[in-house]
Amino acid sequence: MKALKSFFFENKSDYQTIAKNTFWLFFGNIFSRLIRFAILIYAARILGVSGWGVFSYALSLAAFFTIFIDFGVNAIITRESSRDLSLQHQYFSTALLIKIFLFVLVGFLIYFVSPLFIKQPEVLALLPLVILIVGFDGLRDFGATLSRAWEKMEVESFIQIITNVLIVIVGFAALYFLPSAKSLAIGYVIGTGVGMIVAFYPFRHYFKNIRGTFSNKLIKPILAASWPFGMMGLMGALMLNTDTIMIGWFKDINEVGYYSAAQRIAQLFYIIPTLIATAFFPAMAKSKDDPIKFKNFVEKSLTALSFIALPLMVGGVLLAGPIIKLLYSSLYTPSIIPFILMNLTYIPVFISAVLGNALFSLNQEKKLVSYVVLGIVGNFLFNLILIPYFGGIGAAVSTVVNQVIITIYLFRKIKKISSFTYFEKITKMLLASLIMGIIVAILNWFSINVIISIIAGMMVYVSVLAALKDKSLETVKLIIQRKNNLL
Repeated sequence: MKALKSFFFENKSDYQTIAKNTFWLFFGNIFSRLIRFAILIYAARILGVSGWGVFSYALSLAAFFTIFIDFGVNAIITRESSRDLSLQHQYFSTALLIKIFLFVLVGFLIYFVSPLFIKQPEVLALLPLVILIVGFDGLRDFGATLSRAWEKMEVESFIQIITNVLIVIVGFAALYFLPSAKSLAIGYVIGTGVGMIVAFYPFRHYFKNIRGTFSNKLIKPILAASWPFGMMGLMGALMLNTDTIMIGWFKDINEVGYYSAAQRIAQLFYIIPTLIATAFFPAMAKSKDDPIKFKNFVEKSLTALSFIALPLMVGGVLLAGPIIKLLYSSLYTPSIIPFILMNLTYIPVFISAVLGNALFSLNQEKKLVSYVVLGIVGNFLFNLILIPYFGGIGAAVSTVVNQVIITIYLFRKIKKISSFTYFEKITKMLLASLIMGIIVAILNWFSINVIISIIAGMMVYVSVLAALKDKSLETVKLIIQRKNNLL
């Protein structure tokens, strides 16, 4: 027990810290998202396609506008504080004022600008709740971000769990007694509000002298450094949420419901690259002046993400139909094709998360601007062309094509700075994924239960990699054993 406590709650070395933080980020986020995913599945069944479409539309609005509460400020606080923790108090006070100002501005935009492009009155009725969700969630994430500079992701994990457990409890109660999109939205407001309070509790002593530690001189450097990273976050928010908003504009609310059902599953997995990239980010920031060490951090994180993304993509494409029917029932059969297409985004999404963080840790955030502009413009144009004719399927095609284009662009950008290798390191994973896909396809052909097929596919994938003596398995083993000879 002492050894376990030491491993999971103390920082002893670079890779042990990365392993510990990765565990807590995964545990907190995956556990939180799984239980929240459960209530979303329940809501999709209880509310029906139309009611589910209304709630999904409102939630997409909240997710989209939340990015403006941050706009890269959190990443700056993490980066600068991890380099010098003595400055965190000053950064906290200054950034908090910036956050509050952004919340007021965003709340105004939601309430007065959103009605100009929202046609559904049921969605408009939820706007006050959307504003509260945006504010509480944005400030909660800011509080959780402060713990990242300590490389104490267990704190962030605890905050995530508390927030989502409350969302689930209140949400289930609301749907049971008064099944409506508004009731579920109220559950989200309560959960995120309490989560915000919990997030700030470890830093309550910062509030005692908040005026004395506030620094006007830090506002300009924070905003100057944060906006390129904020633009990158904006691109992600646009690609994840404007699809739903544009479908609601060009099509009916049922089409939103079908698309959102598929999108929620993909978004559950999109958190994986964010977590791994976040766990590696402090170490990358510290090693920015050591090209060899930095290169190895990039390669290790890319390998780890590809280890997960490849089988996820292959299995998701082959089992899309059974998965949709298992989770949502046959009522959501139109969601199958969009879900098949979304599974093709895992590789580019996973890779770009690492490469974006790598550039940012090198203080090269301005190089991300062209990448962000390309992503935003491409996403909007492809959606504008495809959604009016193909609805949710068109939105899914737009996401795949655009994500591949911008990832190739970002890959080429960072290759000019760091001589890391990638494709040479995933050849055995590709072979293992192919063999796994064949087995899964055969099981699906004989109508074997989808859960059994998933378990069998995972076992085949890992077994083939073990037989091929792939180094990715050795890396995982070394991290678990807390060895430092990974480089």
